[in-house]
Parts: sequence; structure tokens; C-alpha cells
Amino acid sequence: MSRTYKAVGINLKSMPLGESDRLLTILTQELGLIRAVASGARKHNSKLGGRSGLFVVNELLLAKGRSLDKITQAETIESYPGLSQDLGKLAASQYLAEMILAQALSEQPQAELFSLLNEHLSRLERLPNNSATLVLAHLSHAVFHLLALAGITPQVQVCCVTQRALTPDFTDPDWRVGFSVPTGGTVSLAALKRLQAEGRGMLPQSSRSRILKPRAVNYVVSSSDMLSENNSSFKAGSVAEATGKSYQTVVHHQEIPLLNTRLKATELALLQQLAEPELPQLNANLPDQQFSLDTTWISVEQVLRQYAQYHLGRPIRSAALIDSYFASLPTLP
Repeated sequence: MSRTYKAVGINLKSMPLGESDRLLTILTQELGLIRAVASGARKHNSKLGGRSGLFVVNELLLAKGRSLDKITQAETIESYPGLSQDLGKLAASQYLAEMILAQALSEQPQAELFSLLNEHLSRLERLPNNSATLVLAHLSHAVFHLLALAGITPQVQVCCVTQRALTPDFTDPDWRVGFSVPTGGTVSLAALKRLQAEGRGMLPQSSRSRILKPRAVNYVVSSSDMLSENNSSFKAGSVAEATGKSYQTVVHHQEIPLLNTRLKATELALLQQLAEPELPQLNANLPDQQFSLDTTWISVEQVLRQYAQYHLGRPIRSAALIDSYFASLPTLP
């Protein structure tokens, strides 16, 4: 078995090792996440010095080691020098790298994840410097796509409780929709109010979710087969006569979602656009009204951040850099 192998990878994490080496965490197309040593990368004039920088894409030749593999050759395919020239872009790139580290697998091909990361890093680099709102918009777009690839996209098109489509109402300045991270996305406030009322026993019996269930546990009538007691085609008594079992009405209460925040119409509208391959013009599909686009994108990013941290099971530490960066700006462009 060969002791060397090739891979194309992008550097996501770098840390000093020993006197002059670097330990790199690399996302490769062929083998997913790998950790490898760039020997002498911290020496002056080292060939691996620039190639071991963050977000540099290299074609690598690696030698297998007992615990860590070693980079023996590296040829740069792509790099993103513009990311390090703008604090907002750099913070957003590190944010995405953390998400990749949380969801990428080792010893398995990760071509889709590799391609998606490179595409969004390229988009961030092409943005004008000091364009805070654009950085937030493209960061939110990238986060949504990474969540989609992981199979944990938040539901923003329909209510998680009723499964009915949600349409932002721009004519009502007080219109809101709930967002529940544990539930998986948006929740109609009317549906939430109904569940809360039902939980307090305020709704009439006829409006509650009911199924008919036998006292004997070996027979159940599903809720999809249940018809009204007033419908002559289905009666508990007739089923009891046919089966010889007695039935009782069982009321099932749906768990009441815990809301993390309430979204305005403009915030929901932007979230609903993030599934598209390309980010639409920031205000192209929004009504001509007075609202702060920058603060709206801040709200969108924070909602996605809470959702990602909960479902990935770890904090995104680079998000603090995003907060510090935007807090330092007197006004957002």
C-alpha cells in the first residue's frame, strides 16, 4: 500500500507546531477533513509558508504518518487574498470555516461541501471593502446553503405547526411571525395562540384534535381515518359493535413551540429568498417602504446563527468577531 497520496484541499485552520512547523486542518474533495503537518512552514522563505495560509486551495502530495500526515508538496490552485484585507470579510470567512469544521466528515469525499465553500468565499472576496451590509447578506446566504447541504435547513416558507404557507404582510407595520429554533423554523402567531389556548382548556371540545381509541390497546383508529361523530358513516358505537371493543375519546395536545424571536415582514421576506442559488438584489423583491436594510440583515444573521449553533451542537466563536466589527462601525453603509 502506497505511503503517499494526493488531494485537493482548502486550509481551514492553522496552528504552530514545534519550532517551525504548522499543523493544518484541511477540507479536501477526496477525503473530507484531514490534519497534516506543513514542515518548516514558519521558516523564512519556506516554500510552504504562503501555501499554508488560511483559505488557500492547494493540490497536495501527502505522506502518511503514524499519527499525523505530512505535506511533502503543495501547488496553489486558488487563494483569496482579499479576505484578509477587510475585517468584515475575514470574520465572515472564519465564521463559515467553523461551520464547515462542525459538519464535514473525515475519510469520506466532501466534493459538494468543498465546492460550496469555495463559491461563497469567492463571492465574499469580490465584494467592495467596507461594505458591511453586503457582507452580512452574503454571510447569511452562505450559512443558509451550508445548513441546506447538512439537511437541517430552517423552515421559513410555511408554519411548522400548521404547514400553511406564510406570506409577509407589508401593509401592516405590526405584522409578525414567530421563529422557534427547537421546532425548526417559523411559527404562525395565530397557530401559537390557538395551541396556548388549547393548553389552558379554553377551546371547545369539538375544535380539539381527537382520535378514537379502544380501551384494549391492540386496536387504534388513526386520526387520518377519523370522521366527525355527527357523520353517519363513522360512529364509535358501530365500530365497537363490529369489533366487540369499547372506545373512549382521547385528546392529544400538541407541544407548544418555544419562540426565540419574532420576525418582521421584511426579515421573513429576506429569509425566504436565501434558498435561491444567487442572492437577489437586496431590495428588489421588497416593497417601497421605509425600513433599515442593514439592521434587517443583522436580525436575519442572528436568527440563522442561533439556529446553526443549536442544530450543529456547538457555538460559532467567530460570530463574536462579526458582532465586534459591526459594533465598531458608526453607521452601516
